[in-house]
Amino acid sequence: MTTAAAREPAFSIGVEEEYLLVSQDTRDLVTDCPDDLLEDCGVSDAGSVSPEFLRSQIEVGTRICKTAGEARACLAEMRGVVARAANRHGLAPIAASTHPFAQWQDQRHTPKERYAVLARDLQGVARRLLICGTHVHVGIEDPDLRIDLMNQVTYFLPHLLALSTSSPFWRGVDTGLKSYRISVFNELPRTGLPEQFQSWGELQRHINVLVGAGLIEDGTKLWWDVRPSARFPTLEMRITDVCTNVDDACAIAALYACVLRMLWRLRRGNQRWRLYAHMLILENRWRAQRYGFDEGLVDFGKGEIVPYADLLEELLHLTAEDAAALQCENEIAQCRHILTRGTSAHRQLATYRTAMAAGATSEEALRQVVDFLIGETVAGIDVPA
Repeated sequence: MTTAAAREPAFSIGVEEEYLLVSQDTRDLVTDCPDDLLEDCGVSDAGSVSPEFLRSQIEVGTRICKTAGEARACLAEMRGVVARAANRHGLAPIAASTHPFAQWQDQRHTPKERYAVLARDLQGVARRLLICGTHVHVGIEDPDLRIDLMNQVTYFLPHLLALSTSSPFWRGVDTGLKSYRISVFNELPRTGLPEQFQSWGELQRHINVLVGAGLIEDGTKLWWDVRPSARFPTLEMRITDVCTNVDDACAIAALYACVLRMLWRLRRGNQRWRLYAHMLILENRWRAQRYGFDEGLVDFGKGEIVPYADLLEELLHLTAEDAAALQCENEIAQCRHILTRGTSAHRQLATYRTAMAAGATSEEALRQVVDFLIGETVAGIDVPA
């Protein structure tokens, strides 16, 4: 083990979230974001606001945070910034990975060269990308350590996805999946679980093959569920849906950081998490995509499906030392609350079914789902007029 890898990484946290912009009148997506919306967001010490691939989307990114609590404060402030600016244009942001009834055919991409290239290269696949996600960056300075932890943390990605689901609807239909976003994103190239690499150098050699052949410009075009960031010294988790509730988002970010620190502790003690074949981990990825946490995941050590609540308690026990070290015990506790209350997907479906049982049409019920998403996105966040 190198000296750099033996030294404890920073385990700093940065969170990026993508939101959908809806009309306060129709509850449908806006097809053309006002040109001055980003300017109206102004400048914040908490983070930044930027356009996304589609004009109906907007992205925020927190500053580099030392703790999950600091990340929560920054993320809440950024949600408030966007909500306040959107309100001045008769719009509202929703933190959900799909819109309950919007049609992707109506959307247009943002007029930037990078997005024009994506639209040209990916064609129909890109036009269907009416989805939003959350990316969590955890600071790990040593590049070879990032690769080693990436190889191991893939085992836990379905556990994180199951806690985050927020995309049960697609084009006005209950898909039967808690994260339909994953199905849409899977159509892109270079997505899903990352390959396993022995070193940072090996990864770079593979990237260079793709760059040299003119297939990609750089490592930012690797859209894996987890990847070493091409811009920052971080290991970036990308599998999760965007959480409608800000506390849920920070709980998952904290849990991801704790899992990485736990794996680093194992490495420091000359141990490691067992590496399982992708065909096995993909089964849990599918179960999380389909059921969320409702039907459990496979414990490959036991060779059987285990209730998610049991797996979560085991994971929280494994990372208890790390939660204390990273000062995120309060944020981690929110994971249990997610199980009790349900993810955004559970609550969207409950809102829809309650409205239908009360006599609403499907269209009316879906608009009530959007109402729920508008309110929950800024729940507990000060959004002055």
